Amino acid sequence: QVQLVESGGGLVQPGGSLRLSCAASGFTFSTYAMSWYRQAPGKERELVAAITSTGGSTNYADSVKGRFTISRDNAKNTVYLQMNSLKPEDTAVYYCHARRSGIWYSDYWGQGTQVTVSS
Repeated sequence: QVQLVESGGGLVQPGGSLRLSCAASGFTFSTYAMSWYRQAPGKERELVAAITSTGGSTNYADSVKGRFTISRDNAKNTVYLQMNSLKPEDTAVYYCHARRSGIWYSDYWGQGTQVTVSS
């Protein structure tokens, strides 16, 4: 059974930090690219950050560059999102996504974790 379980969300003041984790099970984690998406109320889901299966390459939305860092530990089947200098506009539900491209394409979503940035 495939599972992506996010954790680490919560309420934080502007300028604060949070670290999200996504623990994967039920598939070969090291062969999947991993991403974090977010969806704010009334808005479409957007890509925040992505990392290749080996962790050798990362990509970020312009709105989070320099503030967020995505990383992964293939030995622990976990992907992380370190979020610093948080702003109220970062408030959203954050989702973990796994994707394997090619002829054996498959993808999975986590259930999401709420991040609220407010004073």
